[in-house]
Amino acid sequence: MMATMRDRPDYLAHGILGLGVVLFALPVWLVLAGSTQDSNAIARGELSLVPHLSGLGVYPRVLTQGTMGTEPVWHMLLISLGMALAIAVGKIVISVLSAYAVVFFRFPGRQIAFWLIFVTLMLPVEVRIIPTYAVMADFGLINRFNGLWIPLIASATATLLFRQVFIAIPDELVEAARMDGAGPLRFLRDIVLPVSGANIAALFVILFVYGWNQYLWPLLVATNPGLDTIVIGIVKMIGVETQTDWSAVMATAVLALLPPVVVVVLMQRWFVAGLTEGEK
Repeated sequence: MMATMRDRPDYLAHGILGLGVVLFALPVWLVLAGSTQDSNAIARGELSLVPHLSGLGVYPRVLTQGTMGTEPVWHMLLISLGMALAIAVGKIVISVLSAYAVVFFRFPGRQIAFWLIFVTLMLPVEVRIIPTYAVMADFGLINRFNGLWIPLIASATATLLFRQVFIAIPDELVEAARMDGAGPLRFLRDIVLPVSGANIAALFVILFVYGWNQYLWPLLVATNPGLDTIVIGIVKMIGVETQTDWSAVMATAVLALLPPVVVVVLMQRWFVAGLTEGEK
């Protein structure tokens, strides 16, 4: 009897999952369908759920030319890709090194240093944005590509996560490496990083999406159109509602979805392993 109940499909759970898929996928489908339709019809609210194959020419047009005076979409995608990669890699490198120092080195004020890093979790970007802008201005990084990502590469959250991973490394392993003559850098390269590989991959996916979706900081620090990210570009394309080329805006939104989706799909296995590894 129990085996029969286990084998029976859970229709309620499947129904809820199906509803969730519809709620998340329907807006994306509407954007995809709308990108192939006439902008005037979209402005009148006559949006069809069926894509028009004849309207696919909007994609090469926005990729190479842009619209409403914006940069070509390929250029904005490149800026966003460079910024997202720099933020993700920078956060991981700094967080790994800071967590490694806090866990494996003994120096005065070690715990104070960690708690000072941890306290910054209570300060959102919006609170720090004015002094951060002032520092970037002093260093001459306004309207520079470096200014888009350098202030965003420190992460207290990633440091905390790596600290928890490093603490779980057995002391016996540390002692064995020390007896084998492994120095700090060799121990980090040969033991700590391989053990943390799944966590690094999972964090890379999260941080890449975080960097890709940045809006407030790029809007403030880069007024040069040549440094517009894809998110900024979409906002600029909307402009005056009656003059907006909605098919071009929706096509750009579809193109903006592709890089994060590709990263998540390619790293899905490591992403799931990194999220579940800490529970074992």
